[in-house]
Amino acid sequence: MSTYLLDSCADSRVLISKRIAQRSSCKEEALEPNQMIVDAHHHLYVRPGVTYLLDNLISDIRESGHDVRATVYMQARSMYRSHGPNAFRPVGETEFANGVAAMSASGIYGKEYVCSGIVGFADLMLGDGVRPVLEAHIGVCGGRTSSGGRFCGIRHPSAWDMDTRLCNPAYPSSEDMMRSKAFRAGFMHLDRLELTFDAWLYFHQIPRIMALADAFPNVPIAVNHCGGVLGISAYANQREAVFDYWRTQLQFLSLRPNVMMKLGGLGMEISGFGFESADKAPNSLALARAWRPWIETCIELFGPKRCMFESNFPADKVSYGYGIGWNAFKRIVSSATPDEKDELFWRTAMGFYHLPLNEALQPLGTHDITLKPQ
Repeated sequence: MSTYLLDSCADSRVLISKRIAQRSSCKEEALEPNQMIVDAHHHLYVRPGVTYLLDNLISDIRESGHDVRATVYMQARSMYRSHGPNAFRPVGETEFANGVAAMSASGIYGKEYVCSGIVGFADLMLGDGVRPVLEAHIGVCGGRTSSGGRFCGIRHPSAWDMDTRLCNPAYPSSEDMMRSKAFRAGFMHLDRLELTFDAWLYFHQIPRIMALADAFPNVPIAVNHCGGVLGISAYANQREAVFDYWRTQLQFLSLRPNVMMKLGGLGMEISGFGFESADKAPNSLALARAWRPWIETCIELFGPKRCMFESNFPADKVSYGYGIGWNAFKRIVSSATPDEKDELFWRTAMGFYHLPLNEALQPLGTHDITLKPQ
């Protein structure tokens, strides 16, 4: 069973806590410490065995030595409202993230702009009924990022597999959910409200997101975690076959100009790299060696202007430390030009999510802050 889906029993809580503590104790000096970074995807939550809030993220950033200037908060079923209509309860998570953003923007916590952009959850299966929920998300964030607020868009997880152990019961899905009339009626309101969509699915569902991108060419879509690599359950010992199918489908997906790729999320146990269960925490060389074929393929097919790095913390924290993850990314793209690195590490994320430009986000050295057309 994946740690992503571990239940809340006492043994699981202890296991997760021990893994995170052991991985966090492994440190490295930051490579290219002046490379500005926007962490395009992280969570904050209180879960069995894991408490990860603003102080924890700030601590990880500071200890890493990397120049993380801003972050994008990604929905994680955190701090939902405990009352009111079920459809509106996820708005509580956006309220929470916006409060964290306000704390960070005060400057009391330092120069980082945590939760500069916020991606929430709304049940797109509500069809037209999702519109007031989306408007509520926008309202509690002071508007969309494109108009000076903090709300970016929606992630409605749709990861599905025939093996129910790989499915998260908190997000009921099906093989055909993304092409259902209800889902697409709800998705239409992302287009009308000029919101983004984060897609969390598995690699064999890539044709589904292709069809969605074709149906809604004006909706910017970010495919999470390198396209949902699987390496456990029926996919264990099938790495080559998974890679070949995944790469072929990504070639077709890359032809959709409204689709971007998030590079990261490979520390989750479902990816099958096994770092979470190793006796010794991996260093950045080990991570880079394992991830290079996947990340390089994404960059080759989509190009730096359509790829952005993500920490996926604390979900990936069971496998490695925050700074080591960024070192691994930097090793993989060590031969890229400075401009390409800027695209990958901050410019693509800022453009996709329309993050605000301000004095805290001015890069060090001679990098040009100007956002380039996507």
